[in-house]
Amino acid sequence: MIEGLDLAAAEAWIRTVVRPSGPIILERERAWATIVRVPLAEDQAWFKACGSVQAFEPRLTAELAARWPDRVVRVLAHDPDRAWLLTADAGQPVSTAGNPPEVWLRALPAYAELQVGEVEHVDDHLAGGVQDLRIAVLPARFDDLVRRKDLPLEPGEMDRLRWFRPRFTELCDRLAAEHPVQSIQHDDLHMRSLFDDGKALRILDWGDASIGHPFASLVTTFRFLEELNGLSSTDPWFERLRDAYLEPWGGGLAGIFQLATRVGMVAQLCAWLRHRDAMPVDAARAFDQQFAIVLRRALARVVEPVF
Repeated sequence: MIEGLDLAAAEAWIRTVVRPSGPIILERERAWATIVRVPLAEDQAWFKACGSVQAFEPRLTAELAARWPDRVVRVLAHDPDRAWLLTADAGQPVSTAGNPPEVWLRALPAYAELQVGEVEHVDDHLAGGVQDLRIAVLPARFDDLVRRKDLPLEPGEMDRLRWFRPRFTELCDRLAAEHPVQSIQHDDLHMRSLFDDGKALRILDWGDASIGHPFASLVTTFRFLEELNGLSSTDPWFERLRDAYLEPWGGGLAGIFQLATRVGMVAQLCAWLRHRDAMPVDAARAFDQQFAIVLRRALARVVEPVF
């Protein structure tokens, strides 16, 4: 449970908004958030208390839901000062259907439209505490990453990561020159954050979101399709999904997409490091099992190739 959470106070707050039909149920505890299910007479609601590293999520979710009610979970109430969020039920996660690519073919263009619309709200999101992963700050964030002595990599792997620093700066400069768009990007867009209520596909769990290059969103989406669905990196589905996602952004962006996702794969390492730094030691050890996978994926896909 996140430090300092008073579940009795949270339940009292929940009851000012909805009338539970039975005891509230603690569903999930993580270092960064606690989630409670609230049974209602006809369905259920969900309460989320966010830790400091994700404290911006209730405000961000409420703002996105107000502007994009057909593609973001419906917010019943939020308390930005206490980082509390109460949402309506959003149906079933796409994971229950096995993460079919066909669902993403529907979801990604709608998500891209949201990102296009949110470009004008970037400054507000940053002021609200959303993580800053804009292109200009990435080289410094990468420097912080490679200075670490305790990353879950072998010494030779760390050497290759450090060696990549000048090239990473070049890639960032190229992206900034060729397509300097910044918007909200979910950064955890996978089959357990996309829900289907039978009427609409809705995106939940914006606590990993950042302001950065929007195309980086698909780094996680594609990783899950490879690792869990078993699609090869050359499967035609990836080109179909890329093109569907890019359509709201305009034509001729396939090359920029490749560049942005390479940069985004490294940017994601910096985002993961931020979460790791906020965890207790025991939680960080478990976290490192997945962090090592993401680090090595970046080494294989971004650092090792000859450009």
